[in-house]
Amino acid sequence: MRALLDVILLVLDLYTYVVIAAVILSWLVAFNVINTYNDVVRAIVNAVNALTEPVLRPIRQMLPSFGGLDISPIVLFLIIFLIQRIIIQYIYPNVF
Repeated sequence: MRALLDVILLVLDLYTYVVIAAVILSWLVAFNVINTYNDVVRAIVNAVNALTEPVLRPIRQMLPSFGGLDISPIVLFLIIFLIQRIIIQYIYPNVF
C-alpha cells in the first residue's frame, strides 16, 4: 500500500512540473518568443495543453473573472500540495 502512495505522490510531483511548463509555454506563446508554426513546438504545446486543460478548465469556471489574469494554476498547486500533505501526514503513517 505504501508503494501505491509513493506512486501517487510521484505522479502529483510530475504533474506539478507539467503545470509549470504549461504556464511558461503560455507566456512564451503570448509574447511571441516561440514560434507555434514550427511542428515540434506546436506538438509540445498541444501535448502540455492536453494534459493540463481538463484539470484547469473546471477551476477556471469556478473562479471569478480577474480580467487577463489566470490564477487557476495557483489554485491547482494549492490543491496538489494539500493532497500531498494529507497523504504524507495522515494516510502514510497509518498504512502498514
